Amino acid sequence: MNVAGFIASLDSAAPAPELNAPLTGLWWAAKGDWDQAHRIVQDDGSRDAAWVHAYLHRVEGDLGNAGYWYRQAGQAAAKDSLEAEWQRIVATLLGSKT
Repeated sequence: MNVAGFIASLDSAAPAPELNAPLTGLWWAAKGDWDQAHRIVQDDGSRDAAWVHAYLHRVEGDLGNAGYWYRQAGQAAAKDSLEAEWQRIVATLLGSKT
């Protein structure tokens, strides 16, 4: 799947089954279901999931908790817009396929 396909999939009722947990979390976050997104990534111990976890706590406004998860992910804390960060994470996790 590429970024355009991922974004187009947001019109569906559920994420594509082949998506990994971090991408599934981002999918639910884009659909406005923070709780579902958070449940998915908190149960995944990968660095990618930690990055999405950080993003979700940034969305929530809990910057202290976000900072912890950015460190777990090995990522610098984001300073750009939430939308730009979401797009950057999606592109990175999909291998920057446009």
